[in-house]
Amino acid sequence: MEGIRIFCENTSSYEKVSIGTTLSELYVRMNQNKPMLDEPVLAALVDNKLKSLDYKIINPHNIRFIGYSHPDGRRTYIRSLCFVLQKVVREMFPDKVLVIDYSLPSGLYCEIREAHNMDDGRPCVYFVTDSEVGHIEARMREIIAADLRFGKKMLSLQECCQIYESQHQTEKANLLKTLGRFNYNVYMLDGYVDTFYGPLVPSTGLLSTFSLMAFNDGFCLQYPMEGDTDRVLPMKRQSKLATALKEHSDWCSIMGVRGVGELNRKVLSGEIICLINLSEALHERKYADIADQIYARRGSVKIVFIAGPSSSGKTSTSKRLAQQCRILGMNPRVIELDNYFVEREQTPRDENGEYDFEALGAMDLDLLGRQLNDLLAGKEVEIPRFDFKEGRKYFEGNFMQLHDKDILIMEGIHALNPAMIPGVDPSKVFRVYASALTSLSIDENNNISTSDNRMLRRMIRDNRTRGINPEKTIMMWQSVRRGENRNIFPFQENADAVFNSAHIFELPVLKYYAEPLLRRIAPSSPAYAEAYRMLKFLDYIVALTPAEMAAIPPTSILREFIDGQIL
Repeated sequence: MEGIRIFCENTSSYEKVSIGTTLSELYVRMNQNKPMLDEPVLAALVDNKLKSLDYKIINPHNIRFIGYSHPDGRRTYIRSLCFVLQKVVREMFPDKVLVIDYSLPSGLYCEIREAHNMDDGRPCVYFVTDSEVGHIEARMREIIAADLRFGKKMLSLQECCQIYESQHQTEKANLLKTLGRFNYNVYMLDGYVDTFYGPLVPSTGLLSTFSLMAFNDGFCLQYPMEGDTDRVLPMKRQSKLATALKEHSDWCSIMGVRGVGELNRKVLSGEIICLINLSEALHERKYADIADQIYARRGSVKIVFIAGPSSSGKTSTSKRLAQQCRILGMNPRVIELDNYFVEREQTPRDENGEYDFEALGAMDLDLLGRQLNDLLAGKEVEIPRFDFKEGRKYFEGNFMQLHDKDILIMEGIHALNPAMIPGVDPSKVFRVYASALTSLSIDENNNISTSDNRMLRRMIRDNRTRGINPEKTIMMWQSVRRGENRNIFPFQENADAVFNSAHIFELPVLKYYAEPLLRRIAPSSPAYAEAYRMLKFLDYIVALTPAEMAAIPPTSILREFIDGQIL
């Protein structure tokens, strides 16, 4: 057979296909003899670029079919599920709008909102009842059982904006207007039109595993678990995290910047410096509020633990919080938890036989607990210094004793885990959870992952301060995330206070620094698929100029990542 020669990574073999053959047709043909995947195929990586299965082959390619076990497969599944949800809400509440607001550990938090806002700019939320949530889910299951196909076509900017404004999706229309393109691809489902920033699955029949659970004023869209696609993520009522996300969402609305389109308008109109100043003032207020809480418990609390996932700004948070404590007359003393690692030969190993420095067992809990209790009792202790090159602790005369106004500030990944200090009186401890909990969205139905935000932060910082190339940061990220899921996220609700380190203006800043780094990654690299996805995402954002970024104060938490911090 004459045609195009492609290489399939799933089978490590070459195949000849006719010009115009779709990925779906190729998969069916190649899957006849021996299944390539032990799960339904949802999309494919073509030369390390994510494509839907209706993609037509017209050139030689490297192709890898993917399912839910692949991160891009999961994102494709969730996007498609969101489209079904959006269609149903539109059917049942035609005068309202569905907003997929932010991510929770159990899924996506969604609200049904009125087409108008409150006087202060906050959304006017329609309280959805348990019965209504049940009806939405039932209708979604009807559409999924019908196995309707997703379609795609191109419309002009004017046609898109007319559709979205008639559907009360003003954020979506505003975003498209700021991008400066004449035409846009839209997806269709049984006559309903919407925009999603990535491919969808071929048809609704692939989306059988999901659930809707009433939550706060809205509901949570639960999707399949990794490794067990027949079950949805378990529902976890993490009220403190949800409150912090809701607070940021409301504040974005009050500032008139709920989506990327409005943020782009602020940049293009020259209003971004005002937004920078307002966002920094909000952070300062939050630091002061947490310090006030600590001061109110000054008769008891002597230790402040700060924890958070990678690139959440823990170091800057500890420094800024220490400043606010000094203003109130307290004397913060800092102890680095990194100095309490066990000796290298005692370090536990992971499933691959590598040292697991993120495991709780990698910490010398006996020494830490003993020294903290001695400090609380007014005794003097000698603080160790851990030499990471040699893998052992040294005692070099660094003595410490706590006096009346002294307060310890310590940050580390296990700081919210009670098992880290089982013998220390919990009334003496104040715990802070810090993370970049952005609830800014691309538009009404496409939220921004807080994980993506943090990865961009880490990529920029690691390249600048540690000489780590962006490819390595991307390849390490899934391992970092697994460690966070194991050691940090289960203990979020143990926090006495939550500090949201996200800035409403930071994506235009991160774009300026991240784009050149991402473009260095070669198409043949295993990190390219993720780099390409992030570049496509950043393409919707208008970057700041160096002159505008100069307005970011030296005390800003973003300076921890982009340089210039003086604390």
